[in-house]
Amino acid sequence: MQTFHLHEAKARLSKLIEAVQSGEEIVISRYGKPVAKLVGLGGLGTRELGFYPIAFTSDLLDPTSNDVLESFYGSE
Repeated sequence: MQTFHLHEAKARLSKLIEAVQSGEEIVISRYGKPVAKLVGLGGLGTRELGFYPIAFTSDLLDPTSNDVLESFYGSE
């Protein structure tokens, strides 16, 4: 694990990102104390599109009751 001072890290950010992508971990320090660590995200492959099964407790075609409508829109 390499350590870079903040100013140096800002100047070399592109190179540090390349190093992180190849699996390295980089520590950034400020005033001699570590404050951040750059690590690769890894494992961000493609996600499979899918749908979560939902069970409805009521029929969606039934009209909404007036109580629910009034609580949502307010009483007129």
